[in-house]
Amino acid sequence: MADAVNEQESGQILLIEDEPELAAEIAKELARAGYTVRVVRNAQEGLQSALEGAAGVMIVDRLLDGEDFLPAVENLRALGLTTPVLVISALSSVDDRILGLTKGGDDYLVKPFAMGELLARVAALIRRSSEKRSTLLRVGPLEMDLIDRIARRGERKIDLLPREFKILEYFMRHPNQVITRIMLLENVWHYQFIPQTNVVDVHVGKVRRKIDLPGDAPMLKVVRGTGFVLQEDA
Repeated sequence: MADAVNEQESGQILLIEDEPELAAEIAKELARAGYTVRVVRNAQEGLQSALEGAAGVMIVDRLLDGEDFLPAVENLRALGLTTPVLVISALSSVDDRILGLTKGGDDYLVKPFAMGELLARVAALIRRSSEKRSTLLRVGPLEMDLIDRIARRGERKIDLLPREFKILEYFMRHPNQVITRIMLLENVWHYQFIPQTNVVDVHVGKVRRKIDLPGDAPMLKVVRGTGFVLQEDA
């Protein structure tokens, strides 16, 4: 799966939408804005197109042929797909939006929406994903290779799920700095609202247990009442 999944052409958009009129309208507006658009109208073809890894951004309708596409997005993330995903849906409750983001979506746009807002969100996702980044991070005994998607503590490889990898990457970019839950929600989950959820504590707890094994000097610590800190000198 590997390299093809992580290669992204920032100007190409993969649109997975089964409503012909809406798909045509979105594709037309994206083309006017200078993007190359590939339109797919069913889940199976959408999955195959996503795995090809050529798109800079995916726009996916949450309900395709009456089936929820979020489990497919979650599976794509588990396989290593890093392409930003904008979920569009008529399901508008806070719980629905949270689910869309926690299952692997990078943004969630409720129907009906203004095309100008969709274009702005696509541009933001492309801008975020194309920022120049260092490809090798080191904090004390921790090392993270962003190209090969490998994390290690000393000689020990750390097996991380995609979301856990993003969390550890954020901590490693801000060593010895207290990171609040809101900072993680905004920068890892990219929430544009702050939900009442313990999703941060659950995921950070999993990362802590993977990098700080029994007998290791603890690196990722809880700062009571504030957040967390990754300490360089373990």
